[in-house]
Amino acid sequence: LPGRVGEMAISNEREPIEKSTTSLIENNGYQDTVYINAAKIFQGIRIEKPQDKILVRYGNELVSSLPDFKDECSQRSSYELAFSALKYQDLLENILLDSCFYPCQSIPDELTSLIVVMLYDLQDRKFQARQISDEEESIPEVRDVERYLYSFKTKLAAALARCRIKHDALSIEYILPETLRKQEQRASALPLYAWINTLKSSLEDIYKELKKEGFTKVESVSDFEGYTYCLDKHCHDVLVFPASLKEEILNLELFTGYKLILQDKSRSLAVHSVKASLNMDDDFIVAHMGSWLTAAHMSVLSNQSTSKVFVCGVKSQAKEVELKELFTRMECGNIELLHEDFTEIETTDQRLQKAKVILLLPRCSGLGVSNPIEFILNEHEDAGLLRDLSQGSVAENKLHILAERQLQELMHAMRFNKVQAIVYCTCSVYPEENDAVVNKALESGVEGSKVQPYRLSPPLWCNSEIEGPSDIFFKMEPSEISNCCFLAVLARQRDPAEVISVKDILARAAAKGLLDGLDIGKSTKREEKRKKKSKVTQQRNVPKDTVVQTNIVEFLNREMISINTNSEVSSIKGISGVPQKNMNQTNSSIQLKKITKPISNSSLPGMLKNTPNLSSMSKVFERRTHIRKPRAEDKMVVLKPVEIVLPPVMVPYFNPQGNKSQISAQHYYYRWIGIKSSARDLFIPSLSKRLVKSKETLPSTMVKHPRPWI
Repeated sequence: LPGRVGEMAISNEREPIEKSTTSLIENNGYQDTVYINAAKIFQGIRIEKPQDKILVRYGNELVSSLPDFKDECSQRSSYELAFSALKYQDLLENILLDSCFYPCQSIPDELTSLIVVMLYDLQDRKFQARQISDEEESIPEVRDVERYLYSFKTKLAAALARCRIKHDALSIEYILPETLRKQEQRASALPLYAWINTLKSSLEDIYKELKKEGFTKVESVSDFEGYTYCLDKHCHDVLVFPASLKEEILNLELFTGYKLILQDKSRSLAVHSVKASLNMDDDFIVAHMGSWLTAAHMSVLSNQSTSKVFVCGVKSQAKEVELKELFTRMECGNIELLHEDFTEIETTDQRLQKAKVILLLPRCSGLGVSNPIEFILNEHEDAGLLRDLSQGSVAENKLHILAERQLQELMHAMRFNKVQAIVYCTCSVYPEENDAVVNKALESGVEGSKVQPYRLSPPLWCNSEIEGPSDIFFKMEPSEISNCCFLAVLARQRDPAEVISVKDILARAAAKGLLDGLDIGKSTKREEKRKKKSKVTQQRNVPKDTVVQTNIVEFLNREMISINTNSEVSSIKGISGVPQKNMNQTNSSIQLKKITKPISNSSLPGMLKNTPNLSSMSKVFERRTHIRKPRAEDKMVVLKPVEIVLPPVMVPYFNPQGNKSQISAQHYYYRWIGIKSSARDLFIPSLSKRLVKSKETLPSTMVKHPRPWI
C-alpha cells in the first residue's frame, strides 16, 4: 500500500540524500508533521457529498493553511497518506459511524480530516500502537486524536470487520473498484526511467559507474533480476531500472549529482520528438512551467551556445530563483524563464522569433498514470487530480473543460507563424483529450493562409520505428512497464522552394541516432588545429563502423525524397486541368541542362569532412537537390506507355589526324520511357520519365557528306 518506506521515491530536484527519519521502519507510523500535512492535503481534495447525504462533517480551518514540508521525503509521504485516505473515504467514514466514534464531542469538526488520515494509518498498522521517537517534534492535535482513536481500537476493528464481511472482501483493497486495483498493481511493478544528463557525464561513464556499483546491463525489462538495468528501446539516453531498487539507486551519486534524472518515460518521448524536429540552432518553447525536468532534458539535448529553451508561466520571483539554482546544478545554461502564461504571449513576441518548435504538455485528466503521486510531484501538477484518480474516472463536464482548454492552447501554438512543428503530449486515456483535440485544431485552420498549413507527422526517435494503421499518433496504453502516453507531432508542410542545408539535415539525422559516435558540434577552429597536428590522426578518427555512413546516405535519400514529394504532389494537382498535347510532334527538341556545381566540402559540418564515403553522400544529396522544376509544356497526362523516337541527331567531330570535320557514321536517338506511378496510372514526363540514349549503326548505303549543314 502507499505510505510505506520501501515504496517512497525522492524527486530528482534534491540534495544528496541522508537517511531520513521522516517515516519509521515497517508499519510503525509517521511523524506528527506528516499526519498534519496529510490532513491538510486531504481536506483540499476530499469528495464533497450532497447536503442530504452528509453524515460526517469537515470543518474549514485546515483549508486556509498550506502544508509545510520539512523535506521532500516528508512531502511524498504526506501525499501518499492523503491519497490513500481519499480512496477509502467512504469506508473510513462508515467505520467512524458504525463504531460510534463519530460524532465526538471532544474533537471539533475542523479535525475530522486528521481523524480520517490517522484512522487509515491505524488500520494499516493492524491497530498497533505507533512507535514515537524522543527527538520527534510533538503536535498536540495529533497526539489528542491518536489517543482517542486508540481508545476505540476494538470497536473500530470490529466495524472494519463488518464492512469486509458486507463486501465479501479478504482485505480492504478488494473493496476498491477493479480499475483502481489494477492501477495499484501496475504501480508496484512499474520500472523506473532515468535520462542521462550528458552535460555532466557521458553514456560510457554512466555504464562504468553502474558497473562499479554492482549493476549489470541486460537486454530488456523482461530480463530484470537483482541489480540490473537496460537501455530504453525508444530513447537512446534513457535507462530503465527495476522498481524494487528505487531506494538503492536514489542513494547513488549518479542521482544525487544530477547525472541521472528520474522522470516518467512519456516526457522523454516528447522531448525526443521535439529534438527530431529541430535544426541545429533553433530555439524552442516549453509551454508549461510545471515541466521543469522536461525543460532541463530539452536543454541537455540542444546546443547550449546557439539554442534557447523558453519556459512559460514562471510567475513568482521565488520560483524563478529556485529554478535557476536547479538548472545551474544541472549545468543547463540556455534556459530562459518567462513570467507570462503561454496563452498570454503574443505570437509576434520578439523574444520568440527564433523558436521553431513548441512542446505542449497541457494539464490533462492523467488517468493513464499508474503512480499519480510521482506524476503530481515531478510534473508539479495540481493535487486536485487525485480526486478523479481516486474514483477511476472523470466527470463528463470536467472532461469537457479540460478538452476545451487543451484545444485553446494548441490553437494558440498554431498561430506562431515562424514555428515549424508542435509536439502535443498527454497522459490521458480519453480520446476527447487526445485525437479529438488534435483533429479539431487541424480543421480550424487558425494558422492562416499566408503560411504553410500543419499536417500530422509520425513521431521519430532513436532506435524506434512505429508501425500500424494508426501510426500517425503514438499511443502507449497503461501497463506494468509504462504509464499511458499519447503523442502527436504537427509539422508544417514543407515548402518545395525551401532550401534545406546539409547541416540541418544532419542535425535531424543525429536526433534519430544515425550519427552515433560522430560529433556534429565540433568547431572549425578546433578541427583545423587537429589537422595541423597530424594527418595520420585524421585517418584514425574515421568511424569504425561503415554502417554509420550507410545510414547517413539512406537518411539523405529519405529527406530529399520527402522534399521532392511535395513538389510532385503539387504538380499532379495542376496536371488534371491541362489539355493533352499531341505526342507525335517530330520537331520537338529536348534541352539537357548542365550539371549544377556539386556541393562544396566547406558547406558540410566538420564531422563529415573526413568521412570515407563523403563523395557518395555528396552525389546522393546532389542528385536529390538538383531536380529540374516542371515546365508548363511538360504538364501532360498519358493514358498508356508510349515510346517516341526523335529524328536522328548527327554529331560532328574532328578527325584527330586533321582539322577537317567529319560526320560520325552513327545515329543517336532518344527515347522517352514512361514509368508507372505508384499512386495513379499516370505517366508524367516531367516527373517520372527517363531519358535513354541508344546507339544504332547507320545503313551502309547512307551517303556521307563532309558538311551536312551546307
